[in-house]
Amino acid sequence: MSNQVMNLDKSAVAVGRKRTKVSVSQVVAYVFLGLLCLIWIVPVIFGITTSFRSQTEVVSAGFRLLPVNWIMDNYTAILENTSTAPILRWLTNSVVIATSHTLLVVVVISLTGYGYARMKFRGRNVLFFTLLGISFFPGVVNLIPSYKIIDALGWVNTSWAMIIPGLAGMGNIFLVRQFMLGIPKDLDESAKVDGASDFRIYFSIMLPLIKPVLIVCALFSFTGSWNDFLWPVIVYTDVDKMPVTAGLLLLQDIYGNYRMIGQLMGSAILAIIPTLALFLFAQKYFVQSINLNSGIKG
Repeated sequence: MSNQVMNLDKSAVAVGRKRTKVSVSQVVAYVFLGLLCLIWIVPVIFGITTSFRSQTEVVSAGFRLLPVNWIMDNYTAILENTSTAPILRWLTNSVVIATSHTLLVVVVISLTGYGYARMKFRGRNVLFFTLLGISFFPGVVNLIPSYKIIDALGWVNTSWAMIIPGLAGMGNIFLVRQFMLGIPKDLDESAKVDGASDFRIYFSIMLPLIKPVLIVCALFSFTGSWNDFLWPVIVYTDVDKMPVTAGLLLLQDIYGNYRMIGQLMGSAILAIIPTLALFLFAQKYFVQSINLNSGIKG
């Protein structure tokens, strides 16, 4: 009896030590994550509050997280400037470009992923992995050839210059292909026995099953198109047709020379609102993208 009591005491001590170790590791993890969050969020808050400061306070007050006097003059000036810095037009252009690009990306990658995952043709894997290997080259290598193609097509200063390039991104196609490879092929064979064509199988069977990975690819495509900076600066010279990223560079010259820091920060804050709202609305799909195993295990 005494031995059993001693064993129980030892077990309790061991469990207590284990709980202590777990709790300490959790505290360390939370402290580390809290510091990272603080490092990230303080500049964001400072940028937001700066957009509500007067230029005099920006120059003279130094670093203050919150302004002494909250003003809306910067945003009023931004929205009233429709000639040299039409921020609302830029935001509209970005919405049209990013949305159109995303919809076409979903169509292209779903069809391409279906071809590489479910259809059999000679050289399928060789072609896929060759294109995948080529995609690892830096995008800057293709800037000059891409611009020459866009110029030859007459797409300079048009939305097509932003919408069409990058539709068949191999990263997205790879995700869709891997997801489809996890779906049992018995579904395809059963559908073919019933007389279904490849397009019917793709549209009626595959599309509903790969919806999670398509949503993830759509979210990444939208944010990537919205945040693209270098390419729109190259292909746009017309102020009214620019997306918001190219417009912000123009604002840096317009407002920066006169040290209108509050208006510059206000423009940047307006530019991040759509993507921030999209993330808050669909953050669960961003989390799902970390754990995209296979579609369905048979």
